[in-house]
Amino acid sequence: MSRAHSSRKGTRANSGLTSLPQLPRTPASVIPLLQQVQEVEGFVSEEAVEQVARHTGAPASAVYGVATFYSQFRLKRPGKHMIRVCEGTACHVLGSETVLERLTEELGIQMGGTTEDGLFTLESVRCLGCCSLAPAVMIDDETHGRVTQDSILEILATYREGRS
Repeated sequence: MSRAHSSRKGTRANSGLTSLPQLPRTPASVIPLLQQVQEVEGFVSEEAVEQVARHTGAPASAVYGVATFYSQFRLKRPGKHMIRVCEGTACHVLGSETVLERLTEELGIQMGGTTEDGLFTLESVRCLGCCSLAPAVMIDDETHGRVTQDSILEILATYREGRS
């Protein structure tokens, strides 16, 4: 299962920490443990921060500091579908900014936000690596190319209807 769907993997708040003993009980294990939690749960909860702190012997405030310092970690549960808008040069020049504006307007969220119904989380990325399809948007593991303000609405509709 992809990272985009990882928020559905765990059913308990601490299920991402079931294999903690595999890593050393030192502060050097904080980042790999946080990565493990996020891979399973889709985000790093307060409970996970406390458990990582207990496991490593690091203060919870230090673990929280690591989780907030690195942009790879999310402290809130992501939506069912992760929308990533490419902001690379080709995509920017060909209109990704207008697609992003339409998305924020349609979803009622800003960058990094999750819709109230928990269906979508919106992120921007520096480059998706598919410049020939610019402007590009990735939803979960599916890349959509040559996206326009109008086509993004059609794409969202398929996810809302559960067809993608």
